[in-house]
Amino acid sequence: MGETATETTPVTVTERAAKRINEIIAGEAAAKALRVSVEGGGCSGFQYKFDLIPAAGPDDVVLERAGAKVVIDKVSLPYLAGSEIDFVDDLIGSAFRINNPQATASCGCGTSFSI
Repeated sequence: MGETATETTPVTVTERAAKRINEIIAGEAAAKALRVSVEGGGCSGFQYKFDLIPAAGPDDVVLERAGAKVVIDKVSLPYLAGSEIDFVDDLIGSAFRINNPQATASCGCGTSFSI
């Protein structure tokens, strides 16, 4: 089931994000983890993608916090190095947000970025 993240993993999951992931997965019978990946596209060059998945793949890195599992593929991992995965609930809506120190620019919606 992929390797388990250690202290050297450059991505962190906040307590708020872990709580929301657990709430979402509790309502989805087939989902066991949240996959976070980076794809080309979006208004700034790259975009974050979030998917519910039943299990991690053999080459995935698995992050765990408070029982919540976040899965990142090894291709996306370098683009997320040093990032924090958070969940924000504010006036403009609720969403997972990636605080990525590598991003030199991002769009207003927070799902697209450039390096």
